[in-house]
Amino acid sequence: MPKNGFAAVKSPYLVPHDGTFRVSKAATKPPAKQADKEVCKLWLAEAVQELSTLQHILYANDYHSVLLVFQAMDAAGKDSTIRAVLTGVDPAGCDVHAFKRPSLQELDHDFLWRTATRLPERGRIGVFNRSYYEEVLAVRVHPEYLNYQKLPRIPKKLDDLWEERYESIRDHEKHLARNGTLILKFWLNVSKNEQRERFLARLDEPEKNWKFESADIAERGFWKQYMQSYEAALNATSRPWAPWYAIPADNKHFMRATVAELVVASMKKLDLRYPELEAEEKARFDEMRTQLQKDR
Repeated sequence: MPKNGFAAVKSPYLVPHDGTFRVSKAATKPPAKQADKEVCKLWLAEAVQELSTLQHILYANDYHSVLLVFQAMDAAGKDSTIRAVLTGVDPAGCDVHAFKRPSLQELDHDFLWRTATRLPERGRIGVFNRSYYEEVLAVRVHPEYLNYQKLPRIPKKLDDLWEERYESIRDHEKHLARNGTLILKFWLNVSKNEQRERFLARLDEPEKNWKFESADIAERGFWKQYMQSYEAALNATSRPWAPWYAIPADNKHFMRATVAELVVASMKKLDLRYPELEAEEKARFDEMRTQLQKDR
């Protein structure tokens, strides 16, 4: 295991740590033999049951926390994946935060502040639906957003600013890992064609109309720039103690099961255990048991 934290679980979807990841080669569809809907649903159910048990031990152990970061293009399935994977987790031990446009208060702080205030406590699972990575994704695609960030200095070459932010993110995540936070980052990799079909469904099906925003279509026009930004960000920040996984997202059932399995496999590597009572406390069990039996 690296000195800086945890070792990433091996997976065909693990973004390598050597800068060789290419979006153009990343799968958006699962292998044909793993695409069966019913098999994926069973696979997910088994992982969810295991995750429920692990979360209970994590909460009791109280030495580690888990941070799950989800990033994706619109309609990739972030919300439904988070809901499906965490469906069996005790709400008392889990917090989900969705980050959208920064507030005025958040703009008065550095770009890591608003997520840092919502990091999971020891014993808890925290979920970021979008995150500080928006600062090197959406902001990189739309550098005009920087005009609202009150930065004391903006380099003439914006590539220098993105490199500085990558460095800040790497340092931030390394610090969290060193202090017991298991960090898992998932890019739900949906294809442009599949996104189109899901947008059409939002327009055509009344129960999905509420999901549609005209801004989604405008952002679709920046697809190439977003893919370039994702490739750069994932290469710059995928590390053994804070790995990225590029999950095929065209098949939602496969995507959810794959994410759940990776979370379970990663938490198992923590070697979580229920806390053991002191010998003196255990020695009093018989006495307390007798006292309770008499108290009728």
